[in-house]
Amino acid sequence: MHRRSVIFGLAALTLTSPAFAKSPWRPLWNGHSLDGWTRLGDAAWTIADGILACDHGPISYLVSNEEFGDFRLRAEFWVSDNANSGLFIRCTNPAEVTVTNSYEVNIFEQRPDQSYATGGIVGVAKVAKVPKTGGRWNLMEIKAEGDRFTVHVNGQRTVDNAQDAKHPRGRITLQYGAGVVKFRSVKVRAI
Repeated sequence: MHRRSVIFGLAALTLTSPAFAKSPWRPLWNGHSLDGWTRLGDAAWTIADGILACDHGPISYLVSNEEFGDFRLRAEFWVSDNANSGLFIRCTNPAEVTVTNSYEVNIFEQRPDQSYATGGIVGVAKVAKVPKTGGRWNLMEIKAEGDRFTVHVNGQRTVDNAQDAKHPRGRITLQYGAGVVKFRSVKVRAI
């Protein structure tokens, strides 16, 4: 009897410990191949020296083979001033990526409607001040938890606790639309 109490006590302590409440960050892109991703479209994605890049082609996507529900995402990206890119999250149809079947967190400083430019979630959360990202490495951090979304670009909060419940889970997608787009790190952590 005494032994069971001790084992039960240790198990309860382990399961409720804050250290076990969060999963570790893990690479979603491995830095050297497109393993774990499906290509949609004919853009000329290349990989060299740990950088995934595209500088020409039609609008195209790299869709993760994994689905995610509640998560945090960190992506390091470099774009030219005229780039059109983005991170689509919770994409429900991996064969066709759209703003109606996923959430597009934009990377598009020269977007005609600046409401949903870099750092905004198209159709869901407008960005008050568009962060300048052209010509340098940047860090985008996205938190998707239940029907709530927060986005930071280079430490600047661009979306603060936006709410939308259309897509509870789905794939993560990297977009190429125009200009020069590069990614050197894409990490995810379940929450």
